[in-house]
Amino acid sequence: MESTRRLSFSSSSLLLGAGAAAAALGLVGLGYKYLWKKPEEAVRVGVVSKLLIHPLKSGKAVSVALAECQPKGLKLGDLQDRHWLVVTEDGHMVTARQQPRLVLVSLTCEGGRVCLNGPDMEELRFPVKQADNRVTGCRVFGEDIQGRDCGDETSRWLTRYLGEENTFRLVHFEPQMKGRKAEESKPFPPPTEEVAYADMGPVMLLSESSVKDLSSKLEHEVTVEQFRPSIVVSDCEAFDEDSWEEIQIGNVRLQRAMSCGRCLLTTVNPETGVYTRKEPLETLKGYRVCKPSERHIYKSSPLFGQLHIYKSSPLFGQLHNVKTTGILQVGDVVYKINR
Repeated sequence: MESTRRLSFSSSSLLLGAGAAAAALGLVGLGYKYLWKKPEEAVRVGVVSKLLIHPLKSGKAVSVALAECQPKGLKLGDLQDRHWLVVTEDGHMVTARQQPRLVLVSLTCEGGRVCLNGPDMEELRFPVKQADNRVTGCRVFGEDIQGRDCGDETSRWLTRYLGEENTFRLVHFEPQMKGRKAEESKPFPPPTEEVAYADMGPVMLLSESSVKDLSSKLEHEVTVEQFRPSIVVSDCEAFDEDSWEEIQIGNVRLQRAMSCGRCLLTTVNPETGVYTRKEPLETLKGYRVCKPSERHIYKSSPLFGQLHIYKSSPLFGQLHNVKTTGILQVGDVVYKINR
């Protein structure tokens, strides 16, 4: 009995001692994490001059004074960035790469209804929520994603507008649907957030100065709308945005994912819907190409814009992921976070 008690006491002591040691190690680890966390320095680098939501993929931008910055992009009321998509009858996406006149189609929301407008077309209105309509499987860049069909009347409107023998339909990405991760089928080095119908990243940032720099090399000026950014920044030098790895705007924190590789869509004039297939892409290829070490990502695409996520094109603009959601407003100061 005596030996049993001693053994029991000894085991309990060991267990208590081990628990205390583990707790101490945990506290030390926690302290180490915060004691050794590098302090942040916020450096002013620009000002938000425009916020653009593109509700319809390849459609006309909606300029807003403020917007929620959500994990899947900018949002204002029912308007959500790249949450509506034109598809063929078998569910394959249709963009301005195939149908350039899509850039002239305006999709807005008012009082729980979608308003669809286009040149020489009567406005069409239909409910944002159409729970009785079927959910259809779609293909976006070879990846599966769902969309709620927006009805036969909308389909007839699009088919008539595009003037094709083929039938087109409109689908809507809803909150309960699973987004797609662009990096699953592409060689992106950083992890990207889930998106709805956007090409790659949820937020694309571009500076006015970068667009002016490009325009100075062209016969005809271009506008920021031609590059379809979410956030436009002023009060900075051309291509400063290339170096903004992490930025704070108001209470929103964005993490740069990659530069935005540019394709033939940039050669569609957003005011006329005319496809030139040449400029400004050819000029961008002359001075906005990736480093040799990044060719497996971008190939020959010029870099223009930052996805705050590249591919094979000239790079222009930066793609960003959303680290902290919140409200963005035109006039907000943009801070670069240094550590």
